[in-house]
Amino acid sequence: MKNIQILIVEDNRLLRDGLTEVLNRESDFEVIAALQTDETILSKFQTSDIDVVLIDLGLQSYDSLDMVKLFKKNHFDAKVILMGLFATHSEVLEFVEWDVKGFILKNATVNDFVTTIRSVFNGEKVLPTYLTESLFAQIIEQSLSRPEEEEKLRESVQITQREKEVIGLISDGLTNKDIAKNLFISPNTIKSHVHNILEKLTLNSRLQIAKYANERK
Repeated sequence: MKNIQILIVEDNRLLRDGLTEVLNRESDFEVIAALQTDETILSKFQTSDIDVVLIDLGLQSYDSLDMVKLFKKNHFDAKVILMGLFATHSEVLEFVEWDVKGFILKNATVNDFVTTIRSVFNGEKVLPTYLTESLFAQIIEQSLSRPEEEEKLRESVQITQREKEVIGLISDGLTNKDIAKNLFISPNTIKSHVHNILEKLTLNSRLQIAKYANERK
């Protein structure tokens, strides 16, 4: 049986070396590389060589979400797992939307690490342990398993005409200040509209609002 080929992306050399040693003790694991982050990281591998990528949530030299996007935008098919001390609800949701399959806390046991890697490799999704029993975890699961239901829910929400105007201007790349000038209202009012839009559409960022708007053009 083929070993699970693992790539570690971690800026801390001590952690890189330690993880490599620990994971290579498992008979079905093979760490093929443990690297610091840089934009040429993908050029060093044949993408088919890697099954699972472990990425530090707190990278120092590169934003972790940008690293995930870099993998996915380059059709990198390996399953991604995030490692960190703590991830907020919004961070978890954003990473899940970019197809991150699992999360491991850095204070996890060795058994937790290897179990998560094997589970993700076998097609399961593994949320942070502190979220697994929460309502938030259920929301993510429903969103992943029934995206059409989430879409129906969004379509049923009543968006005001002013909110539609704000959504359109956000999708054009305007800041709150620019939108306020364009609509002849105060920046604080725009801020309130953006907050209401995020709440109504169950979104978490202006980028997601822009994506929502562009998908409907």
